[in-house]
Amino acid sequence: MLFGRDKMNNMNKIAIFFLLLAGSLMTACNSSKTQSQSAEFKSPESGAVIEAGQPMSLELTLTNTEGIDSIVYFLDEQRLASTKAGESYSLATDSLKMGNRLLTGRIYKAGAVQEVTASVLLKPALAPLKYSYRLEATFPHDTSSYAQGLEFHDGIFYESDGEYGSSTVRKVDLKTGKVLKSVDFPDDYFAEGLSLIGNRIILLTWQERRGFVLDKSSLEMISDFPYQNSREGWGLCNDGKRLYKSDGTNMIYFLNPETYQEEGFIEVYDQNGPVDQLNELEFIDGKIFANIYQSRRVVIIDPKTGAVTGEIDFTGLTVSNANADVLNGIAYDKATGRIWLTGKKWNKLFQIKLLKK
Repeated sequence: MLFGRDKMNNMNKIAIFFLLLAGSLMTACNSSKTQSQSAEFKSPESGAVIEAGQPMSLELTLTNTEGIDSIVYFLDEQRLASTKAGESYSLATDSLKMGNRLLTGRIYKAGAVQEVTASVLLKPALAPLKYSYRLEATFPHDTSSYAQGLEFHDGIFYESDGEYGSSTVRKVDLKTGKVLKSVDFPDDYFAEGLSLIGNRIILLTWQERRGFVLDKSSLEMISDFPYQNSREGWGLCNDGKRLYKSDGTNMIYFLNPETYQEEGFIEVYDQNGPVDQLNELEFIDGKIFANIYQSRRVVIIDPKTGAVTGEIDFTGLTVSNANADVLNGIAYDKATGRIWLTGKKWNKLFQIKLLKK
């Protein structure tokens, strides 16, 4: 009987222990629920489309503001500002990059951090400025050239000629269109855009994910380099400090002019959305000029934001040879302000003057 009574006492103690444990767990859960809270972006809402130039108010919706030390806002990885709970922060958007941007609000409370995010799309508010042009001169162009890149330096055109099995880089005389010097590439390389920095020619290939560095004078190979995140090689230009590379999308990548490594990018947008098929590039008066592949449209891009600020329709340029393909090839002479355009297998190269409509 004594054994039975002890057994009952032990069972009672075990039952009491589990009841206390359950109560403790419920208290802990209730405490955790009290400390955590629901939070989201009140402004802007995730998925919002923001027009550049309009201030963007950043504010969170919080279920409980008690004990919050601060809220810190970030745009992508860039820290913007620290605010108190219930306060908003006004972000100027004039100089922000176009495209999809990630907003983050970090809530600091009693040594803990809670993070809230929202994705927004930034695009230009206004349509690009329309330009017309005046045709100033016409020069002959070699119809064997499937023109990819075109640059003008020291009175000579440097031109890359694409297609598998017949890709070349060549020096061309302006007045006669005569090829002064040319170098052939292996049949399995498709030459694309090129740009000149100092005594170097930087040349892209299309799908081979490799670029080449040539000597400007001799056209001999100096070195090569691999691509990183960019999909393919299309157009190339430079501002003296960095190279700008297109890959057929609406992205333009920044390349280090010494290492050729990608060091950032912009997404190109107009008021309607992303502008893709960016092909041949030329840097003119602080802006990137880009030919839209398979069209006569050239867009003018802000290299800091990716916003399309202007566009030109070159439908009026006519060529007479039967094998002529699409417009491709933009060159600029900084010393005189002259601009030239040609196309794939065109028999003409046009010198034009831009005019605001």
